[in-house]
Amino acid sequence: MSTKPSKELETFVNPQPHRDYVISIRVPEFTCLCPKTGQPDFATLYLDYTPDQLCVELKSLKLYVWSFRDKGAFHEAVTNEILDDLVQALDPRWMKLRMEFNVRGGIYTDVTVEHRQGE
Repeated sequence: MSTKPSKELETFVNPQPHRDYVISIRVPEFTCLCPKTGQPDFATLYLDYTPDQLCVELKSLKLYVWSFRDKGAFHEAVTNEILDDLVQALDPRWMKLRMEFNVRGGIYTDVTVEHRQGE
């Protein structure tokens, strides 16, 4: 296999840094493990952000998301971790991440976290 999971988020220069605009990304194939049972959890990741100087490169985002496949994590923790990593890499003007987890034990969970530059 030529490609492997990676925690490295690559960026590129925002082509329009003088303008506020929103980039929306949907990742329907997020997986991690339940930290209690070890069973897989599945989610769709919805990322919206207004870039400042940098944008996230999509292949690196895909490999980053893949790095959670064998990691045990509570929904709330993994959502916050992903937002923190993206904010550290990009320093966006604004970013919102919503993770919509598939049913587990008859319960659906959505976790939404948000960041504003300077806060």
